[in-house]
Amino acid sequence: MKSLIKISLAAAVLGAFFTSCKDDDDYQTIQSVDKVKIDSVKIVRDTMSVFTVQSIRTYSTYASTCRGFYGYDYAHTGEFDRDVTAYQYLTNGMCSQANHKSTNQINFSPRKKGNYTFRFWNGNNNWITKTIVVE
Repeated sequence: MKSLIKISLAAAVLGAFFTSCKDDDDYQTIQSVDKVKIDSVKIVRDTMSVFTVQSIRTYSTYASTCRGFYGYDYAHTGEFDRDVTAYQYLTNGMCSQANHKSTNQINFSPRKKGNYTFRFWNGNNNWITKTIVVE
């Protein structure tokens, strides 16, 4: 019985050791986050009702597979004005240097009637402007 306990204890200790020494190369660390231009925008309906939800899709191109969509900066610059900037991450993993495109979306749910103007950052001082009428 004592040898069974000793073998079980040794197996548990070795199992814990090998689990804690797992190779961390499977995980990539984000090295930086910076702006990525929005190439195009798709708004399905340019007129919608208050309290409904519409997905606004944005399309961006990334320079390698180590880069991808990180998030948006969605700034209310006025009562009905919105500036949208997309951000990309850069990881430290092995990656292909081939360009790849990504589609992402913002869900817009207006709480007030009006003409909403969206400006999507397209690089430098360039913006893609879209308007949604909320009735």
